[in-house]
Amino acid sequence: MSQIVQPTTSLTDGYESEVAEHRKPDYPVHPLILNRWSPRAYANTPVTDETLFTILEAARWAPSSSNEQPWRFYVARTEAEHETFRAFIKPANRLWTDHAPVLVLIVSAKEKANGDPNGAHAFDAGAAWAILALQARLLGLSTRAVGGYDRALAREALQVPDDLELHAIIALGYRGDAEQLEPSQKEREKPNSRRPLQESLLAIPVADAE
Repeated sequence: MSQIVQPTTSLTDGYESEVAEHRKPDYPVHPLILNRWSPRAYANTPVTDETLFTILEAARWAPSSSNEQPWRFYVARTEAEHETFRAFIKPANRLWTDHAPVLVLIVSAKEKANGDPNGAHAFDAGAAWAILALQARLLGLSTRAVGGYDRALAREALQVPDDLELHAIIALGYRGDAEQLEPSQKEREKPNSRRPLQESLLAIPVADAE
């Protein structure tokens, strides 16, 4: 019979107070993981080249199937680039994405370098997003993934080739004051929780012993 791992420290050691209030892990995990959540409020603070490219560099080292590294990034920083993104982000999301200093559209190559289909391209792009988000958090920045945008318009506006699949837009910047948000958004500006770990563990059928 397997043993239950008992935490050697409090399950809230190292967690920020607002995170500890809303997030109760079943087992101890690194504070970086629980302290990372997805605010909508962004401060009017520029993100330096060094900070931005450090975050993207971290994503570059994400694991990938056969080291194909299918992820690609469209990065909007200038006003003109942001204006291009505004054309395809849905209005409800623009209420807050317009304030993020950096927007990153993550796409992935659907084919391997040899032309064969890459069945893991979306999975690997997700890994790159996760590491990007954690590196941003390490540097004191916030991230939030946006799925509410018109993919057809985005493909046209950015001239995205057909062999690239569009995923999420990532808002990136320093956290701002929740008071700047619309009332409905302000109410949700807090870390959310997760279902219990046991509910994500699925049973494996085992043949009866003869």
